[in-house]
Parts: sequence; structure tokens; C-alpha cells
Amino acid sequence: MNKQRVQELIRELLIELGEDPEREGLERTPVRVAESFAFLTSGYKAEPGELINEAVFSHEADQMIIARNIDVYSLCEHHLLPFFGRCHVGYIPGGKVIGVSKIARLVDMYARRLQIQERLTEQIACAINKAIEPRGVGVTIEARHLCMTMRGVEKTDSLMVTSSVLGSFRASEATRAEFMALIRQSQ
Repeated sequence: MNKQRVQELIRELLIELGEDPEREGLERTPVRVAESFAFLTSGYKAEPGELINEAVFSHEADQMIIARNIDVYSLCEHHLLPFFGRCHVGYIPGGKVIGVSKIARLVDMYARRLQIQERLTEQIACAINKAIEPRGVGVTIEARHLCMTMRGVEKTDSLMVTSSVLGSFRASEATRAEFMALIRQSQ
């Protein structure tokens, strides 16, 4: 991302909105917005394989492993407004496990791109599936979308829930039900 060009564009946008980009409260806004967008879209600079690196370990287990309540912050690609919530990831190993911090980093990597929640959920599930080839994987995201709460239909209590289930999580209703019950505990 060319931060200088983004700064110029934000300055132009402020003028189009009827503002004076030279006034005290706005004079550094183009710089701040460029830095903010660089961070909020930093997921484009990362790839799952590089991010996971060597945090895949051999482990023979058949129990479900769950990372629950991973904070998610992303930008809706339709309005460039935030959506935020919680992500829950579960899998049943197929001989390998992944470091738990790498699961959270994968969530962040994909969330730090312009997104729709449906794609984000699927990308996380597919990345874990590819990295460790588990027997099954499930990902759910529950998020609030500012494009729905502060504009448009203005439904402030709305919550969008998406899921992506692969392998045994898709094939077995019991496995899927166990995952859903475990992510709901103590919430």
C-alpha cells in the first residue's frame, strides 16, 4: 500500500465532504487514516504457510480441540465499515495439531483484509484443513456489522452467525452438535 497516495486521497475526501483538511482536528487525519488502513489490511501481506511456519506437531489423538472466543475485527468490503465479534475454531486431529496461537493468528490474518463474514469463516476453516489435514474442522463467527447497525436498516441488536464445517464436522451430525454445544458453554 502506498501510504502517501492514501493520505492524498483522504485529504481529497475531506474536501469533498465539505471539510477543511487544514483545520486543527483534521490536519493529521490523512496520516492517521493511512496508518490505520495499513494495519487493518495487513492480512494481504501474509500467507497461511508462512504464518503457521513450524507450529504443526505430530500428535495421535481423537478428541476435539477447540479455540473459543477469538476476537475478530474486520472491514466489510461493501462499505469499508467494521464488523467485529468472536470466532470459534474446532478440529479433530488426523495425526497433527497446530499451535493454538497460530489459530488466532490465522483468524487475524484473514480478518485484516476487506471481507465478508461468510468468506472469512470459510477461509479460516480451509487454511486449518490444508495445514494439518484433520479428520474434521469447524469454524463459527458471530459478529456485529456497523454497516447494518449505524446505517441502512439500523438494527442495533443484530448479530450475524456463520459457520464452515469440513470433514467429520460436515459428515456427522453428532460431531457438529458436540462442537456447537462446546462453543456455547460458559458464554
